[in-house]
Amino acid sequence: MKLLSYFTLTVCFLCLLAFQSDKQSHPKKYRGKPYTDAPKSIGVQKIPGKVECEYFDFGGDSIAYHDADCKNNGSGALNKGEGYLNNFRINEGPDISYTKFHDTIDNSPYSIVQPEKDKLYLGWTEPGEWTRYTVDVQKSGNYKIGVMYTSNRGGAIQLVIDDKDSTNLLNITSTSDKNEPIAWRQWHHWNYTDSLTTHHLKAGRRVITLKIVSLGNFNFDYLKFTAVKK
Repeated sequence: MKLLSYFTLTVCFLCLLAFQSDKQSHPKKYRGKPYTDAPKSIGVQKIPGKVECEYFDFGGDSIAYHDADCKNNGSGALNKGEGYLNNFRINEGPDISYTKFHDTIDNSPYSIVQPEKDKLYLGWTEPGEWTRYTVDVQKSGNYKIGVMYTSNRGGAIQLVIDDKDSTNLLNITSTSDKNEPIAWRQWHHWNYTDSLTTHHLKAGRRVITLKIVSLGNFNFDYLKFTAVKK
């Protein structure tokens, strides 16, 4: 009886260790931290749900992100003045802007899907750039991945999970419209697709890397992960 009890306790202990290990941040040596913003009560982003692309991790260049230059071309450059939107993450390399409805910039009639007003997004993307997101996956399973984006030329991205598991190259369709009379507004035609790919995710805390692979010049509002029913 004592031997059986000892064996049972050992099995339970090993199961508990495995569970705790599964809940740990991966990769284990990753030094980035989840983005938090007290005024907006933002914590670790959860899956299923939206992963907001402007909420990349804290940690700086080569840890939480890699950008072609160290300047934020949105906050403090294009977007000047006071206020939360104009100064969002102003001292970090990834370029952040927000949707504007004056002069039909982002609420253009040539958008396929209309965005929200004053919505922060990741922009000025170039091949070779990447951003990382610490997320909590609520349940293991297959997830359909969608994205809210603009693209004036098309191209490809890739999602890498925990630095060891990745999707195939995901093609991003151009949102350029030959009928658009204002050339610069080609960067502001929004679209949403819910079927980039389907990918299996394990439950627990994960680190997802959004990699720009080819062409670039995308604007990304969010990635959406929807559980696929069996």
